[in-house]
Amino acid sequence: MRLIMISLLLSFLVACSSDPQPLQYGKDICHTCKMTLMDKKFGSEIVTKKGKVYKFDDLNCMVNFYNSGYEGTDNIEHRLVIDFANPEKFIDAEHAFFVKTDEIRTPMASGIAAFGSEEDYSKFNKKWKGTSLSWGDLVTAFK
Repeated sequence: MRLIMISLLLSFLVACSSDPQPLQYGKDICHTCKMTLMDKKFGSEIVTKKGKVYKFDDLNCMVNFYNSGYEGTDNIEHRLVIDFANPEKFIDAEHAFFVKTDEIRTPMASGIAAFGSEEDYSKFNKKWKGTSLSWGDLVTAFK
């Protein structure tokens, strides 16, 4: 009986984790547009404080969901985006460097790439000559 109680408690604690989950390309579905995540240079995730995970294939899908009010912003633990320069690597959206450009094709045509460092952002944007954006700019642009 004691073993069962411990097992149930551990299951409950794991289920309530607010840790991010890796994106599974070719398997995960975007919460907003319902398309399968395919391009490893793009993708994002919102994780609530209770551990609910929402996955997205493009930044416009994530930001539109974020702005929808479906999950209150005070209920969100993580806002994560894929680093374009390091595919499949999550970075905190609030500290990312974003560029909007017609030079890249994104899954849902936002034309926005995220970077974890200013150095990578500058290297890519030198040839793209895109518009620099912050997380706040993105949230406002998609309202």
